[in-house]
Amino acid sequence: MKKDIGICTPLYPAPALVVTAYDGKGKPGGLMVAWGGVCNSEPPCVSVAVAKTRHTLEGIMKRKAFCVNVSSEEVMGEADFFGLVSGRDVDKFETAGLTPRKGNLVDAPFIEEFPVSLECEVVQSMDLGSHFLFVGKVVKTWAGEEYLDEKGYPDPLKVKPLIFAPKCGTYYGLGRAVGKAYGEGKKFRGK
Repeated sequence: MKKDIGICTPLYPAPALVVTAYDGKGKPGGLMVAWGGVCNSEPPCVSVAVAKTRHTLEGIMKRKAFCVNVSSEEVMGEADFFGLVSGRDVDKFETAGLTPRKGNLVDAPFIEEFPVSLECEVVQSMDLGSHFLFVGKVVKTWAGEEYLDEKGYPDPLKVKPLIFAPKCGTYYGLGRAVGKAYGEGKKFRGK
């Protein structure tokens, strides 16, 4: 029997993403975001929620652009660091030893060392209370060749995306495949 656990959002997994932008002075920065994901297919769009207290918010709003960088197990410490300190006080790229690369199509940097980066143009934003929700149209996607499958698409087993359990404060790895999408439910057809 289910138990009422109050109002909360235990939607697992939450992606551990580093969202990057230039700040008000043009300095590359970013923050760790767990509230994000794909929100549209055509055009391809992602959404990210940024707390109003975050330094990176100003740059996203001013430049109408951001990059989403998919963190992996290999860059867990660097990704976590982007959520520990403020860009008002610390140059996160320099301190973490990461390379900001200027986006080709948007006015935002992405992280060269992360496996996958998406250049996003803000097409919608909404004040939700504690956070601003940004919908970004993906205009270019970058991926390290070593993370691609035979079709040229990022392979999750090679990327090893970092996932996050917010209330637990724990990062997890992806885990094993457990079934085939669009196939496991076929046994219920015709019932």
